[in-house]
Parts: sequence; structure tokens; C-alpha cells
Amino acid sequence: MNAKKLRKHFPNASIKENEPLSKYTYTKTGGPADVLIFPKTKEEVQGLVKWLYEQNWPVTILGNASNLIVKDGGIRGAVIILTDMNQIVVKDNSIRVLTGAPLIEVSKRAYQSSLTGLEFACGIPGSIGGAVYMNAGAYGGEVREVIRKVTVLTRDGEMFERTNEEMEFSYRHSKLQETDEIALEVVFELTEGDPETIKEKMDELTYLRTSKQPLEYPSCGSVFKRPTGYFTGKLIQDAGLQGLKWGGAQVSTKHAGFIVNIDNATATDYIELIEHIKEVILDKDGVQLETEVKIIGEDHPAFIGANDTLIKKATSSFKAKLETIMPLTEEN
Repeated sequence: MNAKKLRKHFPNASIKENEPLSKYTYTKTGGPADVLIFPKTKEEVQGLVKWLYEQNWPVTILGNASNLIVKDGGIRGAVIILTDMNQIVVKDNSIRVLTGAPLIEVSKRAYQSSLTGLEFACGIPGSIGGAVYMNAGAYGGEVREVIRKVTVLTRDGEMFERTNEEMEFSYRHSKLQETDEIALEVVFELTEGDPETIKEKMDELTYLRTSKQPLEYPSCGSVFKRPTGYFTGKLIQDAGLQGLKWGGAQVSTKHAGFIVNIDNATATDYIELIEHIKEVILDKDGVQLETEVKIIGEDHPAFIGANDTLIKKATSSFKAKLETIMPLTEEN
């Protein structure tokens, strides 16, 4: 890969080589990107993606890397982080925003403009692009409820708009997860509201978040999707897994749905702990947990297969403990 040639074609973009992604992820874990690029405009992203496609470079697009785990081997090819694309424009009841902007900041701008509809998002730490990709939501609200249209980019460089209906939103899902298109700009359609009422709602949700979530530690946010008919945190608590440490990672003692970095955790610590939780819950409750967090990148050679024995030992220990607490009854 010729980074010198890349810089020549895109002199205005910030470009770093062999850059540790642990500097940017919310878990503070992750290996290096071969090349890391920070574009500033939609057109620059379009030009980058098209040029990289023609050069046969692998391309990975990131927002602000909040609900994400990058493996310890890092990411090959070019990684584009959109956080420098953060322009927010309010006009009448709509907000047009580039997808590198923080969702929290857009929620604040809505409040400052006396617009209601984004209060639920006041504590979601992701970028607009990530929020659109996974239809982010909290406290009964989802971004699909207030999105009018999304400007997207195909992997070969074609830019066009998708309506709300064309995005095919559902729980933690959008069409982008099938098409692999890149969201570049979003138009939110809100309604006029009373600023005091909006502020009261945002203060209430902020209090709920800060009192229940482990914001004092690095984490990737909510790890698992909520399975139908269950609360993930309660499943993990009832399984005796809250507080479980795995390397430098731990199931949060404050909220069992979070895994926090308490002591220089690696991405491998996170991933192995996630897999252990899934195995225990499936064995105990018959519930197949699905990750909400996205896991990308390559394994580090030093970690491949190194902890298989540890995983088996931890699972066997849990089963023995469970059978002591809840003895199996024999059928006559």
C-alpha cells in the first residue's frame, strides 16, 4: 500500500500510518490500522472511497468507534474515521447533519432550537453514522422515528439519497447492514416543543443513565441486544456472572449488560468474555444472546487459541457451581 501516493491525491485529509486504533475506540483496545484517514467533507469521502476501490485497497468506515470492538490484530488496508465530518445545520423543524457528528451534540442542538423528538438520544455516545447504521435507541425512542432521509455512498463511489422507508429500519437494524453503503448525511424531521419540557426530559434521562451505567470506565456500551421476553442484564446477574473478570475486562458491577476495561484489557479479553457469557446463558436459560456491539478486524497471532483451556475451565466451573446451587433431579 502506497501511503505517499494517497497523500498526494488527498492533501487535505489527515492520514496516519500503522496507527493504534486503541487511541480511538471507547474500550481503549484494538490493534493498528495500516492507514488511518480523517476526511472532512462528503465529497472527500466519495473521492477517497472511489480511489481506494480502484486501487483494490480494503476499506473500513468508522464513526466514533463507541459501540465497537477492534480485534488486537488491527485492520488491514485503509480505515476511514468520519469524526471530522461534524457539521450541523438547523433550519425550521429539520436538522441536516454530517454523519461524523456526535448524536449527543445533535440532541443538544435540537433542544437549543426548541425542537422535540431527540430527547431519548441525549446520552447515546455514538456518531450519527453509527446511530443510523444500527437504528440506535434508548428509553423507548429510536432514530428511525425522526429521520426523513439519508445520503449514502456505495463502495464504488456512487452517492444518492434513501428515504426513511428505503432504509428498512427495525430493532438495531437498517438496510445499510445488508448493502454495506456508507451513511454520509442525515436529515432529521422534528417538531416544535417547549424548551423547558425538553430540558426536563433530557435531565431525567441523563440522571437515569449516569446512575445506572458504568461511565467511569472505558466500555463499548450495551454489549448484547435485548432478547425477546428477557432483560439481558438480569439474565447475566441470575447466572452469577456480574463482576466476573476476564483478563483486564469485567462484567460491570454497576450494570451487568456492560463490559468494562478495568485493567489494560485487550480486545481478546472482551471477545472471550462475551463468548463465555453467551455460552453460559444458552446453557442455563436456553437463550441465544446476540451482540449489539460490532466486532471487526483481525486476531493477533499471539492470542489465537491461547485461552481455549481457560474458557473450558471457566465453563466447567460454572456448571459445577450451578449444580451445587440447583441440584438436578432424577426422573423415576
